[in-house]
Amino acid sequence: MTKIEVMSSSVVGTTGNIASSISTLDLTTWDLRLLPSTYIQKGLIFHKPQSQDSFILHLKTSLSHTLDLFPPLAGRLATNAHHATMSRFFIDCNNAGAEFTHAVAAAISLSDILEPNYTPQIVSSFFPLNGVSNLQGVSTPLLAVQLTELADGIFVGCAANHAVVDGTSFWHFINSWSQISRGFDKISKPPVFERNDNNNNRLVHLPTLEQNLFAPSPALQKVFHFSKESVAKLKAKANSEASSDDDFKIKISSLQAVVAHLWRSVIRCRWLSDSESSEEEARMMMAVGARARMSLPDGYFGNAAYVATVAIGEGELLHKGLGYAALRINEVVSEQTKEAIMRDAEENPTLGGGLLGGRLPLIIGSSPRHDVYGNDFGWGKPIAVRSGEAHKHDGLVLVLPAAEGGGIDVEVCLAEETLEAMEYDADFMGAFITST
Repeated sequence: MTKIEVMSSSVVGTTGNIASSISTLDLTTWDLRLLPSTYIQKGLIFHKPQSQDSFILHLKTSLSHTLDLFPPLAGRLATNAHHATMSRFFIDCNNAGAEFTHAVAAAISLSDILEPNYTPQIVSSFFPLNGVSNLQGVSTPLLAVQLTELADGIFVGCAANHAVVDGTSFWHFINSWSQISRGFDKISKPPVFERNDNNNNRLVHLPTLEQNLFAPSPALQKVFHFSKESVAKLKAKANSEASSDDDFKIKISSLQAVVAHLWRSVIRCRWLSDSESSEEEARMMMAVGARARMSLPDGYFGNAAYVATVAIGEGELLHKGLGYAALRINEVVSEQTKEAIMRDAEENPTLGGGLLGGRLPLIIGSSPRHDVYGNDFGWGKPIAVRSGEAHKHDGLVLVLPAAEGGGIDVEVCLAEETLEAMEYDADFMGAFITST
């Protein structure tokens, strides 16, 4: 096994130079749903800085200054017991600090990470807090960073408690940290910690927190890169097939087209023997953002997303084409109104109910709208992004922007036999053939 040497580990708190804007922060229904889950883990990969003098100290110092503006991430989860099995969770902004680890993997190069067909297992070692549940945030840092020096690069692995932040708030913090690291006096988007009555902090029944939502599986990870041209081609095809009436043009988005294309291939390749004629229901569960729909501030800090499900018969999904699948996704997204979001928060206060029963669903997370490649800490922009082992199970799909504008990178976690079949799926792989 390749050696990774931990050089140091320390706690980084706020600077104390700025009075904290809040002392506690309530968890909303969106936040509480994530308590049984695990931390968000995302890692940025960089070329090695030309000048390495004090850059680790600089990162720790800039992290401390950023925590001044995001005090919840320097705190811990806390509870108020209301019954032997019932508690109310909130964030205590007590400046207990974030964790910062410096490690070295001198024998590992960028090519060892980026060139293999499947994401190598060693990548999970570049992340802190592997296997930690969000509930453990009562005693574990809500934010942890591991900077690993490679032979020719840097891997900055970040883990954040998913009951405290969603993907939007996670990248908001990383974006702000990179700005402060580059010397900005003010960040471009201050966080907003206000809560409203639509997402009241409710009591949680503690035994449900022991549920393991995702059973461990021997799935592999792979990143499929859809270039700007590939995305445009899929979008045009989906819109052409979905619009049967010239007077009624359905607007299928790039993301909807790419996800529909992926979904059809996964179903075709996962159940090779019977999917074409199967009457089984294919389910795709996707994270839907609530900020714009609920008119929340752009800088709203916390979770503001929930899960919407698209269900189609497997045979129907495969026989009716890309446009039909994309249209069904589009219809479900269009149904997500403010009223639907409020009803969902009231009727479905827990996570995981839709995962039970039937075939394995495809679960879509993250977003190509996240500013991933703008995170320049002072030595250049990242060249790639990878996620850790958190939430990894057969059927997980993370959608992120590609390094070049307009492209989409799709990180999938699927059984080995499914991935191998997809690589020989002519319809799926045809999207990656560029015109000459």
